[in-house]
Formats: sequence, C-alpha cells, structure tokens
Amino acid sequence: MADILEVKGLNVSYGKATVVHDVNIHVEEGEIVAILGANGAGKTTILRSITGLKKADSGQITFKGKSIYGWSADKVVKGGIAMVPENRLIFGPMTVEENLQLGSWTRQRDRDGVRKSFEDVYAHFPILKERKNQMGGSLSGGQQQMLAVARALMTNPQMMLMDEPSIGLSPLMVEEVGKIIMDINSRGIPVLLVEQNARVALELAHRAYILEVGNITLEGESKSLMNDERVQRAYLGG
Repeated sequence: MADILEVKGLNVSYGKATVVHDVNIHVEEGEIVAILGANGAGKTTILRSITGLKKADSGQITFKGKSIYGWSADKVVKGGIAMVPENRLIFGPMTVEENLQLGSWTRQRDRDGVRKSFEDVYAHFPILKERKNQMGGSLSGGQQQMLAVARALMTNPQMMLMDEPSIGLSPLMVEEVGKIIMDINSRGIPVLLVEQNARVALELAHRAYILEVGNITLEGESKSLMNDERVQRAYLGG
C-alpha cells in the first residue's frame, strides 16, 4: 500500500533542548501505527509537529504526497488530519453538541456534510445523542473520550492522530476505546496512535515504533515487537 503520511528527518526542540532527533516514520493507507515510549520520550511532540501545533526545526512531513511541513494547525485540519489530544481537552462549560459543532468549524460552508456527520456520530455514539444538551465537563472520563473522538470525526478526517487515548480510563473503558479505534480504522481511516500502554497499542496496531529520549530505537510489525525480549522487559512486564 502507498504511504498516506511520511515523516523524514524530523528534529524538534524546546529552547535549547532537542526533544525529537532525526525521526523517520510512515503510515500506509488503512493502517493503525503506534508510537510507544515512556512519558517524556517525545511522542506528543511528534504529533504536535505533524498537526502544526509545534514548529519543527527541520525535516519533512508529507501527507497524501504533499508537503505539509510548516502548515498552520487549521490548514492541517482542513487538509484532512484530525487529532484527538491527550486528556481529551473537552470544553467543560459547553454542551456535548456545542463541542461537536466546534469540530465542524472548518466545514461551515458544507452544511449538508456537517448534518450527515452529526447523524453518523450520534448513530455511532448513542450516549452522546442522549446527552447532547449536557455540559461536556459533567461527562465521565470514558464519555469525554468518546466526545473527543466524535469531535475529531466531525472534521471529516482522512487520517486520525490519537494521543494517549487510554490515559485515566478504567480497564473496561480502555477496551471500549480500543473497539472505537478499530471501528474508525475499518472505515478506511488510518490511525497514528501514541500510547504509554504498550500492550493495548500493540494489540491494536499493525506496526509500531519504539521512541526513547526522542530517538526511534526499534520498529516493526506489532506481533514481532510483542515477542521481542527488549520490548517485553521494558514495556510489557516480561
């Protein structure tokens, strides 16, 4: 399959500290790809650079054969990449439906398309339809994660980036979020997934990268990595 996203030689720093070093990753059409690593390894920084939230120092970022390096965040969203941020970042004082409306703000001229997205989201997440007039901040952690995913789907994405979607959730809810990710991917939407929970990520992903202190130290098919002694010792409790 062809690459839908390709990152080459990515270097990113905060002040004088370089936190991502010469990173190369790619995501093929139809894939779920995971980036695994400890807290502070640079995983979120990679996603922020792809989505235009953090300016990279150097490198190449190509989406669907077109360079998006240096694009603003709103242009990246319009271009087809949506991100579900770490800790959901739901607007607590706004209703569920208002949060979803914010997700569609780049599509204001596509009223029919937005209406269809609302129908699809509510069909997929009936609990959100049931609570559409409830304040986002009053939802449970799992429901807020559903809302964050649904908000990203309202952009009509061609690719989804997800940052620590299992963080702070119960084991039962983590399993539910995994099903949601698989369902999104089954619609033909590739997913780039950042996770500290290596077992969950490797069970979901086709391929994965191991990131340590800003460097890719290992990569391969998820099944192979799950059986790798280094991964088992460092991330799977083996």
